Amino acid sequence: MSRATHRYLALGDSFTIGTGVGPERSFPALLVERWRARGIDVELTDPAVNGYTTDDLIERELPLAARVEPTLVTLLVGANDLVRGSDRPRYAAQLRTILDGLAAAGVPASAIHGLPQPDWSLAPAASRFGDPRDVRVRIEAFNAAMRDEVERAGGRYLDLFSEMRRQAEAGMLAPDGLHPSAEALAEWAEWLETRLLRT
Repeated sequence: MSRATHRYLALGDSFTIGTGVGPERSFPALLVERWRARGIDVELTDPAVNGYTTDDLIERELPLAARVEPTLVTLLVGANDLVRGSDRPRYAAQLRTILDGLAAAGVPASAIHGLPQPDWSLAPAASRFGDPRDVRVRIEAFNAAMRDEVERAGGRYLDLFSEMRRQAEAGMLAPDGLHPSAEALAEWAEWLETRLLRT
């Protein structure tokens, strides 16, 4: 059996697996639908789990890279590190471990795309995790670390944060009051479609 032309490994946490709306409406699933509708052969592996930190990703998701041999990777993780008190230096070090692991598995740097976490400080449920203003500053710091580490490793950072913030300000949230709505994730997929695969 021949392998798919593109093998997409979506690494992450709740924002990647579609918590609040379901995996079938996650942005990776919607991306693959859009690509296949254009005749692009893509196989998706999405091991993301709600609540995962970078430690969990390194232990449970990263080993899949050697088996999947992805031609495309998205990396969106960090919200749970933030919630559990991690700071930017430790988070950046964790990202380096992930990126080094992908390189060791033979994933070319050009296949790796870092994504920001959305501005969940604007969500009603964010107050459970501290002063929303402080949370917002930390989200921006973590996103800057993602950008810096991915670009340092030779990958690409796709900055849709302004779109994410617009969605949060418009209340485009799942029923849980924290995660993006299905409509928001569909907009992510539309935004990412040609930026991730140009064919």
